[in-house]
Amino acid sequence: MMIGVGIEWMDPTLKCSVSLILLGLVVNALSVTDFEHCENVVKKWVLTSLDHEVKEDKHRLKDLLFFLHVPRTGGRTYFHCFLRKLYPNSLECPRSYDKLHFDPSKTKCRLLSTHDDYSITSKLPRDRTSVVTILRNPVDRVFSMYEFSMEVAARFLVHPNLTSATQMTKRLRAKTKGVSTLDIWPWKHLVPWMREDLFARRDARKARGNNDVKSSDPYDTEDVAMPLLDYINDPIAHEIVHNGATFQIAGLTNNSYLPESHEMRRCVGKYKNLGEYVLQVAKKRLDNMLYVGLTEDHRESATVFANVVGAQVISQLAESNAIAEGVAVNKSEQSTSFSDSELDSNDHQNPTSDEKGNETTSSSDDNEVKQEIMTAGKLMETYEVCVSSLRKTQARRRIASLKRISPANFTKEARLQVPQMVLQRIQSLNNLDLELYEYAQGIFAKQHKQTAEKLFDTETPGSMFIYSGGIKLWDVCLWAISFVVLFIFFLFVNAKRRTSKMKI
Repeated sequence: MMIGVGIEWMDPTLKCSVSLILLGLVVNALSVTDFEHCENVVKKWVLTSLDHEVKEDKHRLKDLLFFLHVPRTGGRTYFHCFLRKLYPNSLECPRSYDKLHFDPSKTKCRLLSTHDDYSITSKLPRDRTSVVTILRNPVDRVFSMYEFSMEVAARFLVHPNLTSATQMTKRLRAKTKGVSTLDIWPWKHLVPWMREDLFARRDARKARGNNDVKSSDPYDTEDVAMPLLDYINDPIAHEIVHNGATFQIAGLTNNSYLPESHEMRRCVGKYKNLGEYVLQVAKKRLDNMLYVGLTEDHRESATVFANVVGAQVISQLAESNAIAEGVAVNKSEQSTSFSDSELDSNDHQNPTSDEKGNETTSSSDDNEVKQEIMTAGKLMETYEVCVSSLRKTQARRRIASLKRISPANFTKEARLQVPQMVLQRIQSLNNLDLELYEYAQGIFAKQHKQTAEKLFDTETPGSMFIYSGGIKLWDVCLWAISFVVLFIFFLFVNAKRRTSKMKI
């Protein structure tokens, strides 16, 4: 009471100064309290996360294979061209498009392949689950996230306005059984965002009565599409795109099954130094995975996958008699030819129907299956053919979509023209992912070396390490030996001719 009276009779200037000091003390106290709260939340999560890690032989494939698909890393290629060649549909788990749809009741499933983050393992038998994943250079992945969001959103520009596009999409999704890109994380957030922006910019051009585009830079055509710099600085990108691989492997995306994930993301977003705790958990989980591939080392990664994961799947399914006459390639159902609708989701999900309701291709176990015995070598050969077909289909769809937002024709060459300031901004926003990717490179280098050494030591000469393209080291040796023999024979014949001439 006395303090209040004292302040009341103070000089106005002094009174204001004291009030500001008191306010500062209160704000500082609250700030310290919030940091301590966040630090406790993060540390508690770390301890809980590490306690749940199963410490067993990580090199052995367990009963269930979970492919943790980080978006825009080439995971769709692995699903269509590897996993679907190994596992029949009857062994696939019910796919998870979001936490409301996931159903782990199918007890006999052996393969789960989704964009879900690591937290989904809380719903799985962890002691019987092996995890595999692929990582990509974080800067390239941000470019790809931006480009694909734009590509899919541009497909809706066939409609006269946003209202028409939205209503048509709702009607088609209600009628068809296919899964749309708009059902799948993270595209269910990113594509509507880009779609709304594209329509707004098109409407603005029409209102001006001028469709001329001032810029020729695909990543800075603000008259047509959101510039890359605006995209990476937007709160939605901060929530979903940046450091996305780290948060997905840590199990802390906005699609997480963990109740504390929202508070964790808030704390790490506000206090950047707490991100190191999340990074350490993500690194530990990479250490415990059966396989970690790299998008940039595509051929080497595919080779290791075929010989480590593929070979074990073949052996496991053969031993369990999951298929009557050995592990098979389903020639009719899982051919190397892909329809546009199959790949609409850019994912390993069911056929989709963004705006083409009748373009669905259902899979059925009732199809007649042509079977043959699979090996790691045949798997790689099948993979190469499959990848070629898949890329052609992807390129066709990409070109058709980007024509609607020309000159936003994204290419590798165009990326090289992006200002250094933008690249540095991407790097700074993805500091955790950059460190995680570097760590993954070390893991992959060890995997590649160990796989090569193991196969050289244990396999017979005729089935040595299979390189991408189906070439074997033994084949190379045979060619070399044949060349040497022919060369020696040629020298011998020449020497004999010279001797005959001397005698004459």
